[in-house]
Amino acid sequence: HARPQADAALCIPLNAQDGAIGLLHLEAGDEVAKPAQAMAEQLAFALGNLKLRETLRDQSIRDALTGLHNRRYLEESLEREIAGAKRSGAQLAVFMLDADHFKGFNDQHGHEAGDEVLRALGLTLKGAVRASDLACRFGGEEFTVVLVDSDAKSAREWAGRLAADVRKLEVKHAGKSLPQFTLSMGLAMYPAHGTDRETLLQAADFALYEAKHSGRDRLAVAGERDDEVRVA
Repeated sequence: HARPQADAALCIPLNAQDGAIGLLHLEAGDEVAKPAQAMAEQLAFALGNLKLRETLRDQSIRDALTGLHNRRYLEESLEREIAGAKRSGAQLAVFMLDADHFKGFNDQHGHEAGDEVLRALGLTLKGAVRASDLACRFGGEEFTVVLVDSDAKSAREWAGRLAADVRKLEVKHAGKSLPQFTLSMGLAMYPAHGTDRETLLQAADFALYEAKHSGRDRLAVAGERDDEVRVA
């Protein structure tokens, strides 16, 4: 290869663990070619480590199956959102959601089909929330959504739209359409039903139990009687 001429442009690829991650461009003469190459290697190594750390961090806070954030991220973020709502005087809507009859669905159609349903539900939740909201897989077939700066009326309306979208979902597995499914939802509001993370999640979970107890495929709100539970 020809050596770079004086005042030539020097382009050096930055290679890390997974291949090229960038390009270092220098206006350089012959006397700095070797130092530039050494600098590029060190820079690529540092950037590669940053990328790896970011990837590991993302894996630690996201659910691999649905792509939603996980319970760990929820617990960290909900604390932050409560603190922000306390300062601003805003409300938060905290939902616990559960796919109805999911155990029976898994038993009948298999876990791979169940995973397809959870993936579809995860995508639906992603599309239903704003960038400022939280959508997380709490565990199993249970999900948590936090709507930031939302009053109870807006939260009810959001739940109604979500329930309608889920009822219309068409999920396929092994080339076949799976049976449609529904959601039960429990809603707790900050500060009406709790002013800390544990109390709010517990209130939403109790409301979810009421929704299931009252027939599933519906929304229950913390503090309301069974006869006030409504289909979302």
